[in-house]
Amino acid sequence: MSATNDNADNALLPAGMADVLPPDAAFEAAVVERLMARFGAQGYGRVKPPLLEFEENLLRGPGSAMTSQTFRLMDPVSQRMMGLRADMTPQVARIATSRLRKAPRPLRLSYAGQILRVKGSQLRGERQFGQVGVEVIGAATPAADAEIILMAASALADLGVEHMSVDLCLPTLVPAICRDLGIEKTSEAVLRAALDRKDAADLAELTGTIGEAGLALFVELLAATGPAEDTLAALANLSFGPAATTECDALAAVVAAVRSDSPDLVLTIDPVENRGWEYHTGVTYTFFTRGGRGELGAGGRYITADNGSATDTTTGAEYSTGLTLFMDTVLRAITPGEQAHRIFMPFGTPQTTGQAFRDDGWVTVFGLEETSDARKQAAHLECRYILENGKAVQL
Repeated sequence: MSATNDNADNALLPAGMADVLPPDAAFEAAVVERLMARFGAQGYGRVKPPLLEFEENLLRGPGSAMTSQTFRLMDPVSQRMMGLRADMTPQVARIATSRLRKAPRPLRLSYAGQILRVKGSQLRGERQFGQVGVEVIGAATPAADAEIILMAASALADLGVEHMSVDLCLPTLVPAICRDLGIEKTSEAVLRAALDRKDAADLAELTGTIGEAGLALFVELLAATGPAEDTLAALANLSFGPAATTECDALAAVVAAVRSDSPDLVLTIDPVENRGWEYHTGVTYTFFTRGGRGELGAGGRYITADNGSATDTTTGAEYSTGLTLFMDTVLRAITPGEQAHRIFMPFGTPQTTGQAFRDDGWVTVFGLEETSDARKQAAHLECRYILENGKAVQL
């Protein structure tokens, strides 16, 4: 086999994996640090969870939703099964309820790192990608959700993301309606599947289990999806029981809190969507940009659990809300800024000279051997400038 083919085989990576090369890797790192600096300036302390954890810790509480996406391996030291994180939010929840359980609440945390998943999705083929996120632990008020939505929207806009929208969902609304109507759990699961398909014909086939009143209500809910104010008005005209009314009031409160600070942010509502929100316990939010592939970020309200339960708030679990930004999508939505000028420093140039240029924002590339044509060497190393007679000269 030829050397060329050998090199091609050596560069082959598993599906969903990719090398990030210059200048893209530096661009991603700079964007991550800008986001983290922004979140830190608003009181979100940075944490750094490990890549691997024991399986029973990683997949408890909110982490249970990532069970099918988690790579597992045996720890040769403890002989216990470990999981490689597929999402960082459950790790932050664990830190909050263990290492930081005595820290003042509400606890604001931020994080950034790589995650690995068993398989990609139709919209995101990557199996490894970066996450940047924020969590508010121990706050049940709409102000907490609004703070994260507004902070993320502002940070993304500052990066250059345009035509942004936030889609709000309420995955707890359908279960609340089912409780109010006395619909059994087995029937609720079938109902959820029909609603996720957005198929009114499928709903009609369930009339025997959800009743005529239930059918009419769920058909109205499907039609209510749209701009936030229109959806809230449609929900206000529907006849809900007490449990569903409480959920709708929580949604309206989040919208009002966001609108008070950002009246122009595009908000939409899908009141029946549940896919991807398996462990969430209230309002959820997804960030999109027009023409972009996949979500910029997603998050919402959930309950941390230090006892393995995502719903028991009597043993140390806390009401929380948070957002994860997906860096692959974010980076596709923004234009890289102009790169710093590269200047070639011919062999023998003192390092102090290079430092002076670096202090002014230049990238300095030093020659490592004497050459008869320094300009040719500068061009070969992709430098647009060369140091001649102590000055930067454009090639």
